[in-house]
Amino acid sequence: MNNEKLRIKYEEWKRGFLIPLLNKMPEQRKFETLYGTKIRNLYTPLDWSGDYLIELGFPGQHPYTRGIYPNMYRHRLWTFRQYSGFGSPEDTNARYRFLLSQGQTGLSVAFDLPTQLGLDPDDQLAYPEVGKVGVSVPEVESMDILFRDIDQGKISTSMTINATSAELLSMYIVVAESRGVDVAILDGTVQNDILKEFIARNLYIYPPLHSMRYATDLIAYTAKYLPKWHPISISGYHFREAGATSVQEIAFTLADAIEYVKWTNERSKVPIDEFAPKLSFFFAATTNLFEEIAKFRAVRRMWSRIMKDKFNAANPESMRMKFHVQTSGAALTAQQPEVNIIRTTIQALAAVLGGCQSLHVNSFDEALALPTEKSVELSLRVQQVIAYESGVIDTVDPLGGSYYIEWLTDDIEEKAWKIIEQIDKLGGAVRAVELGYPQREIAASAYEYQKKVDSGELPLIGVNMYRKDERTRMELHKVDPESRKRSIERVKRVRENRDAEKWRRSLEELRRLASNNEANVFPGILNAIRAKATVGEVSKVLREEWGEYKPEPIF
Repeated sequence: MNNEKLRIKYEEWKRGFLIPLLNKMPEQRKFETLYGTKIRNLYTPLDWSGDYLIELGFPGQHPYTRGIYPNMYRHRLWTFRQYSGFGSPEDTNARYRFLLSQGQTGLSVAFDLPTQLGLDPDDQLAYPEVGKVGVSVPEVESMDILFRDIDQGKISTSMTINATSAELLSMYIVVAESRGVDVAILDGTVQNDILKEFIARNLYIYPPLHSMRYATDLIAYTAKYLPKWHPISISGYHFREAGATSVQEIAFTLADAIEYVKWTNERSKVPIDEFAPKLSFFFAATTNLFEEIAKFRAVRRMWSRIMKDKFNAANPESMRMKFHVQTSGAALTAQQPEVNIIRTTIQALAAVLGGCQSLHVNSFDEALALPTEKSVELSLRVQQVIAYESGVIDTVDPLGGSYYIEWLTDDIEEKAWKIIEQIDKLGGAVRAVELGYPQREIAASAYEYQKKVDSGELPLIGVNMYRKDERTRMELHKVDPESRKRSIERVKRVRENRDAEKWRRSLEELRRLASNNEANVFPGILNAIRAKATVGEVSKVLREEWGEYKPEPIF
């Protein structure tokens, strides 16, 4: 049927069937995307006029809209990677070994706030937070305990660490070397995305330009010495959790990615195709199933075009966006927490239908406390049921060709390009951050979202509809109070037993490298960690050389 004939038939259907029905039975509410575009009641071939080969193509080929590999999950499932860490390394190691025994296929490390901010556990500022929202790893012996009885040569490890990512990756390298593991085969990721810290998460230490040097020095080093390692996970997840729309999430993420590519290529003189294949990404999955699927397809296509058209990448691997997804922590509710199981299942399904490479499913009790062993097992089972029972992996991109999905994918992409163009006009992502542009935009979106929840315009089960007065009784995880003591005693013992002269010389060399803007600082950090310097000691040197960032008000 040609489009003109279809258009006539569509108008006949609308006048003869739809409008009379709407006159009798009005629609129950306004239907629109979470980023504000009106959604029509029906989508047909009239709503998508793209060229199949240009806009969609085939899986494993540019522009990768339908997936980065030809056979996707029929060949290999995504990595089941439950994010976890708490207390001391002994506590978290036990949790990792439990998860691996239950079918988890990759590790994902959550570090406590002192470790993330370059403070040792016996620091006065650190004491109240040791082991609270992640595991305390202030020195290399703790990293060794964290991976006790776990083969680093066979497991893929993701570490959510940013302002101290070089220190923690150095510890991982030193532990692997001590076990006879060739560092060239180490597989995993450090988050190392400092721009999103300035925008949404606020766990930064150094000023933006020094922070960018720190991050891109790590990328340059791994490109040469750790060929299987992903040196950065450019993260939109935290934008979404802070209140960004799906459009803002991918636009700000891609703008940051462009900045990292520029810096690594221009500052470190590393050719694009030598480091771009190992760049990775991290996105959120909320409960709006189709919008999330379309978002993942759109951002994959956009990245492919950025690398091909803007950076002239020649290696197809440089154009393939590899991304991890975590279900939305912000969507979890303390009210009726069991309902979170349903939410996270839908979110995980969106990630899989959107073509993710690894996935974490939040546990239903995380709005109340760190997850229990029982709840993390259940979260892992969500992934396994989707993988082995649902049938959604049986064919590649099963929703490709849906008139609604293709229209929605195009709409998200079009609006995201406009934000990226605005950031380009401001001078790039670093300058936009300094001006507070993404921070203000996300804050405004968060405010609008909360107004809709408070008014009931956006339904949230248990919060603004179907509420229950009684509180749910459930078992909550409690961190062992002795874990802080173990971490403090260990860091003191490491300081007492190390080679003091070797340690002193390593920090002097680090200071020399940090003061020379042309040098790569990563080897100095690695050398200091080998000399058993702590996270706090390394960070102290860099703080003294580079300063600490104190942001100006953005409103």
